[in-house]
Amino acid sequence: MSMSRADARTLDAADPLRSCRDRFFLPEGVIYLDGNSLGALPLATVGRSREVVESEWGEELIRSWNSRGWIDLPQRLGAKIAPLIGAKPHEVIVADSTSVNLFKLIVAAAALSPERTVLLSEAGNFHTDLHIASGAAALARLRLDVVPRDEIEARLGPETNLALLTHVHFKGGYRFDMVAVTALAKAAGARVLWDLSHSAGAVPLDLNGSGAELAVGCGYKYLNGGPGAPAFLYVAEHLQERLISPLRGWMGHAAPFAFTDDYVPAPGIARFLAGTPPILGLAALEAGVEAFAGVPIEQLWAKSIKLFDLFAQLVAERCPDLLCISPPEPERRGSHISFSHPHAFEICQALIADGVIGDFRAPDVVRFGLTPLYLGFEDVWEAVERIRDILESGRWRDPTFAVRGKVT
Repeated sequence: MSMSRADARTLDAADPLRSCRDRFFLPEGVIYLDGNSLGALPLATVGRSREVVESEWGEELIRSWNSRGWIDLPQRLGAKIAPLIGAKPHEVIVADSTSVNLFKLIVAAAALSPERTVLLSEAGNFHTDLHIASGAAALARLRLDVVPRDEIEARLGPETNLALLTHVHFKGGYRFDMVAVTALAKAAGARVLWDLSHSAGAVPLDLNGSGAELAVGCGYKYLNGGPGAPAFLYVAEHLQERLISPLRGWMGHAAPFAFTDDYVPAPGIARFLAGTPPILGLAALEAGVEAFAGVPIEQLWAKSIKLFDLFAQLVAERCPDLLCISPPEPERRGSHISFSHPHAFEICQALIADGVIGDFRAPDVVRFGLTPLYLGFEDVWEAVERIRDILESGRWRDPTFAVRGKVT
């Protein structure tokens, strides 16, 4: 029996996370299904940002580095992210961008096994990962080996130095079995660097329990840190003193205010800092991370599963021209659902014009983020109704929707 709008409202009324929706600014009339690309604005971010600008910067000026604890914010915020990814507080730090953190960890980790000459990664991975990998591999004198997803495990061998893998694929949402792949890499004498950009804040993660040693992640997707928010990196405790960042900035120095010419890496995770921390961005990200307060990740994931199942069911019933390319099994996917269609771009643009914001991924995929903190079951029901209307009416054929411009 197909679900009705009333049924969806009943699910929302029983949702233990329903009150979390009130933590976010959600424009009237918009169904936001792109939080896996840019998280919605937490209401607390507005006040926190004003406080930092007007009071901390405006009134206390440079004194706020000490009086307001700016200088330690990368570590404090890393400690707040740690429970979301299954890490110890001192194993995570917030710094730079995902791309920069990838570069730092690839080059640093490669130096541990100079006799191993291969950097392994997945074909069709998010392109910045492969771009960064190609540059880092050239500097570290590694050969970048990019292979199809189903060949990764077989290619882990005696020449593999490091495998750079995205835990949840940005397009279809396929998820690697972190425990199994990490164990295989370890058995082969290699390490894995995990990109958690489409995982952190959405799916259950246990880096410590999985034996993961290296990871990076994005601050502006599920963590709701705002456009261009700083990223985070994770290095397992036992490995920290063995790695030295190739970007040896003053904030990663053991004594940054001694102003010495020689470089001595800071102890622990702090050695992966480089330049001066971007306080405004860090403060906004902190508000985003604090939006998870009191919400177990397992509860988030349970709701994500229900949202996905409802979305998939309704599309199969009402929009048969859309082919779901995301895995039906929860343990094999992340928290977005993707469909292929020859005119995915035009459909996506028509939906945005109709107040349903998802995104397009070339060449033929329309993707919808399922962000359990603020997405409701009626939102999903209504979104699919609008998709059906656009497909059945042919409104996606409007020539204005066929003009491909900048990212939407």
